[in-house]
Amino acid sequence: MYQFSYSEVQTDSLADAKDREQQVLSRSIDLLIAARDKGVQSQETVEAIHFMMRVWTAFIDDLGNPENELPKELRANLISIGIWLLREAEEVRQGRSENFDGLIEVSQIIRDGIQ
Repeated sequence: MYQFSYSEVQTDSLADAKDREQQVLSRSIDLLIAARDKGVQSQETVEAIHFMMRVWTAFIDDLGNPENELPKELRANLISIGIWLLREAEEVRQGRSENFDGLIEVSQIIRDGIQ
């Protein structure tokens, strides 16, 4: 019977975590695209903004954790991006912005950068 080494299990767990992050960002992007197509006042926008804000709040919390193993500078940059996304999402939610494209583009860049 083959036993997995700790490093193999740890690598698999990291790969699984990255895959989940990519999936949740893809879901957020899909929701934002649907919201953009339906307009700011739509139920799709409410759902997309709510989902995106939950995702980025969780990401920011994780990035701020001292046990997060990403380099400190990268974590700080991602937190800054996350804060911008949350602020811009709030502007859309309040009807003061229609910047779906900015939210989508930045989310795609982050998703595609997860390796």
